[in-house]
Order: sequence, then C-alpha cells, then structure tokens
Amino acid sequence: MTELEKCMAGELYDCHAKDFLELKQNARKRLAEYNSLSYEQKEEKTALLTQLLGGIGTNVSIALPFLCDYGRNIYLGNNVSINMNCTFVDCNQILIGNNVLIASNVQIYTATHPVPLSERLTPNWKEETGEYFCRTYALPVKIEDGCWLGGGVIVLPGVTIGQGSVIGAGSVVTKNIPANSLAVGNPCRVIRKINEES
Repeated sequence: MTELEKCMAGELYDCHAKDFLELKQNARKRLAEYNSLSYEQKEEKTALLTQLLGGIGTNVSIALPFLCDYGRNIYLGNNVSINMNCTFVDCNQILIGNNVLIASNVQIYTATHPVPLSERLTPNWKEETGEYFCRTYALPVKIEDGCWLGGGVIVLPGVTIGQGSVIGAGSVVTKNIPANSLAVGNPCRVIRKINEES
C-alpha cells in the first residue's frame, strides 16, 4: 500500500513522502495564482479552481485568501459560498454538498495525530532516516446539503455535519452533528432542532 493509499484509508502515513510533497507544490502554485486574482476575474478563478479541486459544481464562490494542502481532496457541490480567509487541510476528503454557506475564517481539518505520546512519536526516530518525527493520519469530513457554518468555526477530522444544520460562530465541531440541528459551542453541541414542519 502506498503512503497516499494509507492516508486515504485513515491509516498512519508519512506526510513527507515524495508524492505528497509534489502534490503540495502543485497546490501552492495554483493557490498563489488564485489568491492574486482580483474580485472581478470570475472566469479565471473558476478555471483555476477546476484545476485545483477534486470536483466543483456550478455557482461556486471562494473568497480570497483561500488556503488548502492539496486541493484535489476537496469536492464542492452546487451553490457553495466560501468566504474569505478559510483554511481546508485536505489530507483526506472534504466533501461539501449543495447550497452550503461557509463564513470567514472557517477551518476544516482532516489530518491529526495519535493522542498518546508513545503512539504519536515515530519509534527510534533518527533525522538521517528521512522519516518524519511524528505519526499522522487523516479522516474525511463531510458537510451535507443546506448547511451554514458561521464565522471562525473549526471542524475536526472525521466529522459529518448533517443536512440543513447551522453551526454557530466560533464553534469547535469535535463530533458528528445530526441533520436539521442548530449547534454551538466548544465543544459544539446541538441546542435545538430546526427546519421542522409545524
């Protein structure tokens, strides 16, 4: 199994393997171009996003600046608005559905490390081996149709936010949020159901 396959399977992988470095280099080049464009250059932006991202629907807007690791693991549906200064650490897939609003300064993380120190550090690590000194794995994130993430929301690895849900500004989403929920806080908790027929 390649390091890339390990990563996508949620297993420990070497994030400094050659394949990853090449993907990052390509993403950095495209992001530099994208973030240098003016607001009015919509066609040029769409063309660059099509090259950068794994998939992109229609009527998608990503404000500047935008940062990601690889781009190729980000999939956006139709009618998606991502406001300025968002960071997507897409070591594994970030799947964003249709009719989704993502406010400024939102951070979505797929990469993480084992919590116990003995598991987090690479055993018998020596710099000259070329290995990274700590272990990394990545879990996918899914934002389903009709969600709205408020300003400064942080979404952690492995989380799914159910369709129609709203995440309040500044929340840290550490676990799955069911559909049609208003959720807030750190850690983020459901405070009430929404979108229910009366």
